[in-house]
Amino acid sequence: MKQPVNGWPRWLWHVLGPVLPIMNVLALIRYPSFISDLRAFRRLGGEAPARDWHPCLFDRTIETGVDWHYFYQAVWTMRKIADSKPLRHVDVGSDVKFVGMLTAVTDVSFVDIRPFRPEISRFEGLEGSILEMPFERNSLVSLSTLSVAEHIGLGRYGDPINPDGTRKACDELNRVLAPGGDLYFGLPVGTPRVCFNAHRVHSPMDILQMFEPMELVEFSVVDDTGRFFEDVSPSDYQQANFANGLFHFRKSLD
Repeated sequence: MKQPVNGWPRWLWHVLGPVLPIMNVLALIRYPSFISDLRAFRRLGGEAPARDWHPCLFDRTIETGVDWHYFYQAVWTMRKIADSKPLRHVDVGSDVKFVGMLTAVTDVSFVDIRPFRPEISRFEGLEGSILEMPFERNSLVSLSTLSVAEHIGLGRYGDPINPDGTRKACDELNRVLAPGGDLYFGLPVGTPRVCFNAHRVHSPMDILQMFEPMELVEFSVVDDTGRFFEDVSPSDYQQANFANGLFHFRKSLD
């Protein structure tokens, strides 16, 4: 989730990138390396008929490519759920690889507007929206939604336009979470803004307000440089550009 350079280059990248063949141009630049490797392979006796060529032009990197936001938030949430040992965990719209791995530690119900129903044990796929989940009030003891709420109401995934989408999602999460239940919630934090129609960035203090009167058990963060910091103060990241805030909330028993 690293963001390109600020200013006009960043604007051009986001607005014109989807319609410009940028990757095609980069691919042409990298083709000579593919041809060189192909020739070396054949000189050493390897067989590679043209009908089976499959150029992989962007995998030769110095370091393993990773989106640190998704990596750290999955690890952070998985560890917390494994430690709490719920009989069932409900996730709304998070990365499907993450929710699939959760089945190693608990039964999982996964809610998404685009149904996902793999044929694996301990997994239940449910069609539903984070704005109207198929659960009774105060019924869920373990709940997560990671990198989801910031998209709600911006039309990116075919959902209805709603300028107050994130807040509506928080209200619904609060409705279904049981007293004493745990919510693991992640989204971009920093200087508040709407990057239509991709996502919103929220002040971490605004997120705390949206979930009042829940208790904040822990706030951790992946900062603008991709570094992970555990159990820190939300107020320290109000001026971030595009950090990933990881909130562990617990609903009051009152």
